[in-house]
Amino acid sequence: MTTQSDIKKHIDQTIPASVQAQSQEQRIKELERENKELKQANEIIRKAAAFLAQAELDH
Repeated sequence: MTTQSDIKKHIDQTIPASVQAQSQEQRIKELERENKELKQANEIIRKAAAFLAQAELDH
């Protein structure tokens, strides 16, 4: 049975640390960009929900 520590050990042994760090840095940037987009989408959804709720109250 392969454990996560076995996998990490294998990665540490086969991929140079500089490449790992660069890959992690790129991944962090991708996740930060995705997080920003999701926050923007969430804000749009909140505003749309508030607008629709207000329209429902007006009728």
